[in-house]
Amino acid sequence: MSKVFSFFVSALLALFVTVTAQAQTDSIVSASVQATLVNDSTYLVKGNLQLVTGWHIYGNNPDGLNAPAFQFKLETVKPVGAIAFSISSVKQKDVLFAKANVFLKSLDITQSIQIKGFQPDSLKGLLLVNVGKGDQFYALELPISVALANGQKVAGLEVLLPSAATTPPEGACGDAAHDSKKSTGLAVFILGFLGGLIALITPCVFPMIPVTVSFFTKRSKTKKQGIQNGLMYGLSIFLIYLLASVPFHIIGNVQPEIFNSISTNATLNIIFFIVFIFFSISFFGYFEITLPSGIANVADSRSGLGSFGGIFFMAITLAIVSFSCTGPILGTLLVGSLQGGAWALTQGMAGFGLALALPFTLFAIFPQWLQSLPKSGGWLDTVKKILAFLELAMAFKFLSNADLVQHWGLLKREVFLGIWALISIGLALYLWGKLRLPHDVKGAKISLGRKLMGAIAILFAAYLIFGIFPKNQGALKLLSGFPPPTHYSLFSAKDTHHGLQANVTNDYAKALAMAKAQNKPILIDFTGWACVNCRKMEENVWSDPAVSSYIESNFILLSLYVDDRALLPADKRFTYTAKSGQTKDIVSVGDLWATFQAENFNQVTQPLYVVLSPNQALLSNPVGYTPDIPTYLNWLQCSVSKNK
Repeated sequence: MSKVFSFFVSALLALFVTVTAQAQTDSIVSASVQATLVNDSTYLVKGNLQLVTGWHIYGNNPDGLNAPAFQFKLETVKPVGAIAFSISSVKQKDVLFAKANVFLKSLDITQSIQIKGFQPDSLKGLLLVNVGKGDQFYALELPISVALANGQKVAGLEVLLPSAATTPPEGACGDAAHDSKKSTGLAVFILGFLGGLIALITPCVFPMIPVTVSFFTKRSKTKKQGIQNGLMYGLSIFLIYLLASVPFHIIGNVQPEIFNSISTNATLNIIFFIVFIFFSISFFGYFEITLPSGIANVADSRSGLGSFGGIFFMAITLAIVSFSCTGPILGTLLVGSLQGGAWALTQGMAGFGLALALPFTLFAIFPQWLQSLPKSGGWLDTVKKILAFLELAMAFKFLSNADLVQHWGLLKREVFLGIWALISIGLALYLWGKLRLPHDVKGAKISLGRKLMGAIAILFAAYLIFGIFPKNQGALKLLSGFPPPTHYSLFSAKDTHHGLQANVTNDYAKALAMAKAQNKPILIDFTGWACVNCRKMEENVWSDPAVSSYIESNFILLSLYVDDRALLPADKRFTYTAKSGQTKDIVSVGDLWATFQAENFNQVTQPLYVVLSPNQALLSNPVGYTPDIPTYLNWLQCSVSKNK
């Protein structure tokens, strides 16, 4: 046990050293910047860089290594002329780049800029600097803030509501919204458990069960010791996957809505799209994904220990060598649970680890069960290639997320469904032996099970194709939340607001004015373009005639998209200091409404439904995902009854 403790202490020390090294890079060079007004819209920005002795700053080099440069966040800033340096760079021998142009001491850099339109009181950005010393190299991004003489202080938009809008009235109807977070966590746990069961029947994991159990039974002197070792092995597997979620709790402490920002970030979703295409090609059998052999060798060498530490490292070895099969499944779990936050991810990883650990533990306790296990064979390769088609379908889901939040219009609902239909047809052809992939045997006998699964895949493709046509879009309720929303369509001329036509807006001030004019409460719909449960509510609950007619007749519907990446006008952007003391730049529409939700209602998951009176008083407890129509309708009716 002491060796395991030492291992974790070593890991923590390594993390500390990494953080310390990062902090040291921040002190290599420091910057101070000021701007001098030239005329109404032009400024001369001057930056002073102070360099630690022994280090050098790289200048412009033919290999693409760039000299220091300004990068401003305001898109209306345009550079005028070239950047100038107070000293000239010199060419010298360089360990990393043979010969390089460098600045050997502190220097000033100046750049003229022009700002079109609104000028804020301070201009934020980065000063990009490449520094080196011997074989050390760092590309630094130094944050800067420059006061502008002609700038105007941004009033900002109100983020905090009156206290009455955030305090539930006595005897308020509806369950507290945090219950929805619990149900989300439970759902992710179940999905993680199912993912672990799927991982068990992949070629990387399934053959390890009899091998590992045989190792325990042969190495254990007594049956009792074999059971103890099996239990410790299962516990180790569970802990490894559970501990993998710990860093996300640290990330989550930065900003409460960080997970929503990650899961809906267009760049990250495109990266996920590429990664999952990569995973699917691997699962098809064209190559294997493996972690560096050195990691596996170190873990394997440690697993020879006769203590709990040895068993723990055996579990680490299993996690590493099975990564080519479990990695894509874990990746799906990771990005699928991000909106639920760090605890949802922990619950998902716990479910995955539990499902993976149970068979190893149970077979170690009851080794006679090994006789009933099916033999490894071609069926494992079939399972892996079925997963490849599923990974391919998930890849386009991530691309769709990026497309939705950026409003590119690349994957409209019909295009997305068509791609999924083609993937499903491809799966059917593979299962029927018509489409051959690497390692498939020509003329191999197709089992009845494969034929039946192929038929199911064809039926699913037909279901998707049926739902492509406008009059049948409501028929795809089994897939609610996965395809783009029905109003994001090739056949839709404009946003139909989820099918609801009356008293609908995305503007808070307009909603408040409408509520006062009509004496109707505001139903705030905190939603997201890439929110699966939001689409399920719109397509399965709001589509119900009783619910839709009640909302249109009794509410002003205010839909606020927390993942909308559209930029706010320059005169509406501001820096907000949260109740926790953290500061955040409010730049996009999504930044504003995500902060608005988190600060007022202490919730960062979507959907979240809040009912306010025309005087901005909370009329009921906010609720989250509520798929039961009578329950949701009853909450709406109860909320309206409180509007006196």
